[in-house]
Amino acid sequence: MTRPHLYLAAAAMLALAACSGKPSASSGPAATAATPTASTSVASERGDFGPPQGEPIHAVLTSPPHVPPPIHRNYPAKVIVELEVIEKEMPISEGVSYTFWTFGGTVPGSFIRVRQGDTVEFHLKNNPNNKMPHNIDMHGVTGPGGGAASSFTAPGHESQFTFKALNQGIYVYHCATAPVGMHIANGMYGLLLVEPPEGLSPVDHEYYVMQGDFYTTGKYREKGHQPFDMEKAIDERPTYVLFNGKEGSITGDNALTAKTNQNVRLFVGNGGPNLVSSFHVIGEIFDKVQPEGGTVAQHNVQTTLIPSGGAAIVEFHTDVPGSYVLVDHSIFRAFNKGALGILKVDGPENKSVYSGKEVDSVYLGDRAGSNLQAVTTAATAHAAGTLTKEDQIAAGKQLFAGTCSVCHQANGEGLPNVFPPLAKSDLLAADPKRAMTIVTHGLTGKVTVNGHEYDSVMPPMSQLTDDEVSNILTYVLNSWGNPGGQFSKDEVAKARAAATPAPAAAH
Repeated sequence: MTRPHLYLAAAAMLALAACSGKPSASSGPAATAATPTASTSVASERGDFGPPQGEPIHAVLTSPPHVPPPIHRNYPAKVIVELEVIEKEMPISEGVSYTFWTFGGTVPGSFIRVRQGDTVEFHLKNNPNNKMPHNIDMHGVTGPGGGAASSFTAPGHESQFTFKALNQGIYVYHCATAPVGMHIANGMYGLLLVEPPEGLSPVDHEYYVMQGDFYTTGKYREKGHQPFDMEKAIDERPTYVLFNGKEGSITGDNALTAKTNQNVRLFVGNGGPNLVSSFHVIGEIFDKVQPEGGTVAQHNVQTTLIPSGGAAIVEFHTDVPGSYVLVDHSIFRAFNKGALGILKVDGPENKSVYSGKEVDSVYLGDRAGSNLQAVTTAATAHAAGTLTKEDQIAAGKQLFAGTCSVCHQANGEGLPNVFPPLAKSDLLAADPKRAMTIVTHGLTGKVTVNGHEYDSVMPPMSQLTDDEVSNILTYVLNSWGNPGGQFSKDEVAKARAAATPAPAAAH
């Protein structure tokens, strides 16, 4: 059937409904029926596209991971959205800061929730302390540039435009001021939810999670303030891949929460600017996925692709307690670039579903603890020239838990006949400085520790920064009966720069 024929059929159905005397499902306070306009697309015809009814409504905006409450209106309204662009320095990882450009002061920007058929009056403000002009392109807007053409705003100014929310779904918005990629890479994106007229099915929890890739001049977790690196961005070589703009944003004390036997809905966006996300929750199966937030749902899904500039709605039921890890299943992004979050589910165990064991550091890494505050403290002290051995030991303990404890164990005892112990290690005592070379360059072959021979592999820990290596080794030297001592960042840098030693003893 052609589009004109569909419009004729829709008009005939409306006429029959009027003749039958049945009230329109879209009637609201004004008790007026809303008729789709001729410009409404076929995919949008379930909406209510009449004029807004009642008093204007100021949209409730929320910061991630929170979502505004569901809409219970049965009529279209005029919804006023006010969003301010704020350029601000914030942490991107422990001890690492970055100058983000934000919608509403957070990355991602504020979550916006409206109803299909609403008339949205959008106000974009550019904080007078900002240095750059900005605008907004909303993928849920039908019109040139998605609003970008009407919202170019200089610092200290405000722009306004109005649009009709024609299509239901979950939509990305982002800045589209040149250079567009740089504005997005600095965190300028968020989500707009256009609810269907009947609303979404009720759930116990709704959360807002959005992935983004970030490009810094320094390497992953290199401490201090890190500027944006245009060359890395053009080459699509991100330093960080993150959920909600910060490593650890939804782990530890900030983890998402639920109870057993509850339904959870995640609005998952991907701001990009470059990478496609393979979104997965370890230990859960998505009961329902709306790819691209569309109206055709998939069921029993393990991992869902979310393109850059796209979004999806995923839902699942919590059956057993534990820590469920959210990842981009392009897995090095999760464990070596930061794309990792946690949903903490509390409640009684269900042995008929799962025998029960809490997810351990194999998956959680150094995010298994409540936070990495000691790492930030050490980085701040180093920058101020006041770093103490105690600062390094505290930071090293937290880093060791996620990097080294799987093989060497949390108590430093290692695994018999597999991985040598670090506790009371005669190998460390004989030449403590040799540890820096082992960590930065790795070793393969036989080694004797405390009278026992081991034949294993120690890969180079090249993903660790110099200060992380110095903190971990300082912790090891001062733990489990070892001789004590302290390593500096500069010493590790020299060991890293030295030529790789010839193969000798291993782990």
